[in-house]
Amino acid sequence: MTGIVIHVDADACPVKDEVYKVAVRHELPVNIVANSFMRVPQHRLFTRVTVPEGPDIADDWIAERAGPHTIVITSDILLAERCLKVGARVLSPKGKAFTANSIGQAVATRAIMEDLRGMGEQTSGPAAFKPADRSNFLSALEVEIQKLKRAR
Repeated sequence: MTGIVIHVDADACPVKDEVYKVAVRHELPVNIVANSFMRVPQHRLFTRVTVPEGPDIADDWIAERAGPHTIVITSDILLAERCLKVGARVLSPKGKAFTANSIGQAVATRAIMEDLRGMGEQTSGPAAFKPADRSNFLSALEVEIQKLKRAR
């Protein structure tokens, strides 16, 4: 066992199956975190974590366990920021790696969009998930796993 752990912010995550396949190949434990029941394949490496309903409870669970040997999969910018602060690697389901250099702009953009929506502006949501995003995610996940393995 390498000590690397993957935490998945599972609500609406479109790449859980990809995470499972990569985790089995690398023998990495995966925590699938959600506030409602989620089907998770029966495997010794996979743990379903069902947290109580409420704002940010799943995020809190993940952030409290994130660290230098974890990879967090999330679309949540604020969760990504929290995890980066404790040294975790963070990927979006589309394969974008959040970094200390990029998270500030992502947080600022999120705040601007939230302000615009609060003023009644119609804003478009995130772009639709495409097959190329799945491929980008798989490549990015492999890169992050290899970086963590080399760092040990």
